[in-house]
Amino acid sequence: MKKKIVIGVLLVVIGALGVGAYMMHNMMQRGFSTRVEPMQMEKALATTIREQAIPSRYKTVKNPVAATPEVIHEGMAHWADHCTACHANNGSGDTMYGKTMYPRPPDMRQKDTQAMSDGELYYTIKNGVRLSGMPAFGDQGDDDVDSWKLVTFIRHLPQLTDAEETDMQDLNPKSPDEIREEKEEEDFLKGNAQSATPATATHHR
Repeated sequence: MKKKIVIGVLLVVIGALGVGAYMMHNMMQRGFSTRVEPMQMEKALATTIREQAIPSRYKTVKNPVAATPEVIHEGMAHWADHCTACHANNGSGDTMYGKTMYPRPPDMRQKDTQAMSDGELYYTIKNGVRLSGMPAFGDQGDDDVDSWKLVTFIRHLPQLTDAEETDMQDLNPKSPDEIREEKEEEDFLKGNAQSATPATATHHR
């Protein structure tokens, strides 16, 4: 019996080493570019490691923040300002940055994300994901209300309306070009206002 167990363990170890060697060989041939779609085994391994990285106690933690319209809107504003560069307003991950990252930002509307517990989503927001583009947000601790509001909004993503998505565009961070353009428009309007003042005064005289 012991001999069979030893043989079984050896076969598992040899199999794991074989799979690891195969993956390493392919990675060395293809390089480590984030532009290349990873193999299924690589995806499965990355997903497993990510899931195991979340402490088990968070799997049963419930969101202490009620899902009121006000909370959803506040979470939406926070998402639009901090998260859309990688995740998009609608949570699809279909963005310039999202398409060239690995691991790819998941589609937050789909089952893999929505099946996570509130605590798991919260922990991911607070602590980020190592070896990925997901940073840690907010202060340490489990009483970060803004992060819990983000969890509430993530739950709302599958029901996000076109009108809400349009409203979020006004909440997105502005690019340097947009900021410069607004400044030029503002300066132009101020210049018009200043030049109009003497003309108006002369007219009244």
